[in-house]
Amino acid sequence: MDAVPSYSVLESPPMGRLCGSRYEREARQKGWLRIAGLDEAGRGSLFGPVVAAAVILNPKRRIVGLDDSKKLLAERRCELAERIRCHALAWATAEIDASRIDAWNIYQASRQAMVAAISQLSPLPDYLLLDAVELDLPIEQRALIHGDARSVSIAAASILAKVERDRRMEEFDQLYPQYGFASHKGYSTPEHLEALRRHGPTALHRFSYAPVRESRCWAAGAVQTPLPLELSEVSVAGQG
Repeated sequence: MDAVPSYSVLESPPMGRLCGSRYEREARQKGWLRIAGLDEAGRGSLFGPVVAAAVILNPKRRIVGLDDSKKLLAERRCELAERIRCHALAWATAEIDASRIDAWNIYQASRQAMVAAISQLSPLPDYLLLDAVELDLPIEQRALIHGDARSVSIAAASILAKVERDRRMEEFDQLYPQYGFASHKGYSTPEHLEALRRHGPTALHRFSYAPVRESRCWAAGAVQTPLPLELSEVSVAGQG
């Protein structure tokens, strides 16, 4: 009797949550018309501003490929950013500098950047979709965990914020070429930490962040060599 061939079943991994327009549709069904997505870029950076973006997408002009900016290659982000700027009903970016981040904390600075971006929109939105944050504004809003990977409006904002902040980092790289901002964008990479150790922080670093604060002291990682006992005794005796 011939052996019965065996087959293995290939199981596909479960589909992840896709970025779509579900939340925008739900808002429109409730009567909201001008739905703005908001997001920021640069919260974890040691240097420079945090940048926020606000975007009101045109529901009649679908932009294919919108997703969390962190999942996209830089070239793809730039392509999508251009499409967003061309086809959105309204968009704006705003930034809060390092000195105000140090004064307020990064969470409050990010919220203020979002409020500033909203204030530049024309028309103003009547509904907000945000990535796990709420704003003190008299506008109906909904906060979504991992919103930049779930809502196309938030994804569009994340792309504009990231592209704008990267552009600013390239400008700062011209002013401070020894730090390498064009490559690491101010984040806590080994290259950046080594530059901080060698050159110390600039006036545009965030001094409320521990790696920057510690880099101000040249001896932050130094070890003191104890004096020989006889020299210590002479020093103490001399002070008497």
